[in-house]
Amino acid sequence: MKKFIPVVLLIINVSLKAQGSFQLFPSELNVQPFTANILEAKLGFLFHTSNNELRLDIGNSVDIIRWGSGDEKFSVGADLFTYTLLRSESDFHFPVDAVDYLFGLNASWKVRKGFDSYGLRFRLSHISAHFVDGHFDWETNDWRDGNKPRVYSREFVELIPFYQIKSWRVYAGFTYLFHVDPEYIGKDIYQFGFDYFYDGFFKTNLYPFIAYDIRLQHVEKYTATHNLMAGLKFGKSNGRGVSLYVNYFSGNNFHGEYFDRKDNYFSIGFNLDL
Repeated sequence: MKKFIPVVLLIINVSLKAQGSFQLFPSELNVQPFTANILEAKLGFLFHTSNNELRLDIGNSVDIIRWGSGDEKFSVGADLFTYTLLRSESDFHFPVDAVDYLFGLNASWKVRKGFDSYGLRFRLSHISAHFVDGHFDWETNDWRDGNKPRVYSREFVELIPFYQIKSWRVYAGFTYLFHVDPEYIGKDIYQFGFDYFYDGFFKTNLYPFIAYDIRLQHVEKYTATHNLMAGLKFGKSNGRGVSLYVNYFSGNNFHGEYFDRKDNYFSIGFNLDL
């Protein structure tokens, strides 16, 4: 591997010079997160309306380097975030039940054609999941609901091409898990979705939006997971801002320790898009 590092660096250097100008740590992402995609870096809360659970997201996705010329841009970056399941209790207590960690690398390519654009995003990532002390019932001296901790981790590659027509963006993705525990989980995931931001509500920086994502994955059998969002974003429709939205989720729980549990709920979300 050490022998290949200088060669890779040389290829990158030649590519950067051939592609024109480049930036280190640009202020915004080349390809913005897919709004209703569950596995995106976020910074906010999601309050379930049917029970006392809530989700806390802490993390970010950044472009480390971007290069290109004209309307064609390439980028390489990194993802590092957690998504955490908490419970709401009296006296403003929020015990942490489960937490999932994701980190990895990403690369993207985008071409602009007037008001339209197309491209793709590639990710190489690792996820591990864990129960936390809030999942332990100290009164019974046992794990809540008899759900004991189990090993869950996965390493995967993900490819999501997209096409954007003005404020509409559609995408279709494929994920391959080249390593997963438990081993009986299927290695292929298929995905489709869209997001739409209404441009300039009342000539302000307030953007109503709607987004939908469906994932087909193999857990004992192929099942569909739906995620639908609708809300308002203040800031930039395709960049930084603050979002307030309602969310409907139906399908397999996305927390690794609960990967075989079915969920169906509405929630209210708040997110800082950095």
